[in-house]
Amino acid sequence: MNVALWIIQILLGALFLFAGVMKFIMPMEEMQRQMPVALSAAFIYFIGVAEAAGGLGLILPSALRIKPGLTPLAACGLVIIMAGAVWIGLISPDAKNAIMPAIVGLLLVFVAYGRSQVAPLRPKVG
Repeated sequence: MNVALWIIQILLGALFLFAGVMKFIMPMEEMQRQMPVALSAAFIYFIGVAEAAGGLGLILPSALRIKPGLTPLAACGLVIIMAGAVWIGLISPDAKNAIMPAIVGLLLVFVAYGRSQVAPLRPKVG
């Protein structure tokens, strides 16, 4: 179980770090054009910061064994973002836009539960 959690944590962490950074690299007009629903630039930047921080939070606390309890919290925060992405996908003209965020959200729930209940990591002592 621990290996599966690590694999999923690393993949999701990379996904969210990439998605968050891209919100700052891509031109805002292009980013807004790709959105199924109109969102303000400030909100997109906020989501970018939250995604990048959450991506780091999925990996670093557990990898460094410094406050590993932050990993399930990061996963829970990203579940909230994915719930919003599912909602935006459902209200968009093409409802199948909600499938991928729903899958990612379920994987985040798995990480949050796994790291808090099934295979929690202990902090490094000393």
